[in-house]
Amino acid sequence: MKLSHTELSQMLETAVVAARLAGQRAMEELRYVARSIKNGTTGGEMVTQADPICQKLIIDRIRENFPDHGFLAEEGTDGKPLKWLPRGEEAIWWIIDPIDGTNNYANRLPCFSVSIAAFFEGRPIVAVIFDPANDSMFTAVQDGDAQLNTVRITVNDDKLNKFALFAIEGIAHPLADQGVRAIAAQCRTRCLGSTALHLAYVARGALIGTISVSGKLWDIAAGTLLIEQAGGKITTLDGTPLGPIDPDNYDGSPCPLLAATPRNHAELLNLFKQ
Repeated sequence: MKLSHTELSQMLETAVVAARLAGQRAMEELRYVARSIKNGTTGGEMVTQADPICQKLIIDRIRENFPDHGFLAEEGTDGKPLKWLPRGEEAIWWIIDPIDGTNNYANRLPCFSVSIAAFFEGRPIVAVIFDPANDSMFTAVQDGDAQLNTVRITVNDDKLNKFALFAIEGIAHPLADQGVRAIAAQCRTRCLGSTALHLAYVARGALIGTISVSGKLWDIAAGTLLIEQAGGKITTLDGTPLGPIDPDNYDGSPCPLLAATPRNHAELLNLFKQ
């Protein structure tokens, strides 16, 4: 079953408004940012006062138009994600990260994004990633174009070369470091501190690819659809398809992936597996 073009358009319009509201509020809060560690432990994740504020703005805006839809969002209680089950027969979920790049944000570095995706039958059907500092609104819908500020975007299918940019995570992963070094020997690496932005910039063609080992579903949900609709390829680190993923059963585990242009995906994956 597929949703109609009208339904998808209505959902996209709502998500764009919600993302812009949250992004604008995040920029306002940036001047007064106060940070803490989830669960009060040094091994936890960073959170700021703006995360729950922006998340509530997004959810409230979406629920005005789609009260029966479900929600899976990063900021819940007791360090756990928020999860509200859908009530409608269509069982549509919204997957939300109100501030992806919280560590940047907590240090007043305006390199972060708002990520919103709608899931149906385990796959993204609507995607929005908003970079408020640059007023860049990335959008995509199932079977439609990926766009940046309403202009169509596609991946950069240049051959892998020493000047191409490949995005990596900022946290060291012992199991991934050797593979990342092999990739870095063939191109230039960058880390923006936001998995969602990495995926958006692959879709735009600025990056030739990206790898994520620790990204959660809310970090990657919107970006995966953007890349697919921009003509890119995205898989797990084993090369298998990413998804379907049931939000109802999602436990917060990482969703490792490699996203790239079709021309370079296999080569990058082979380099990583070394």
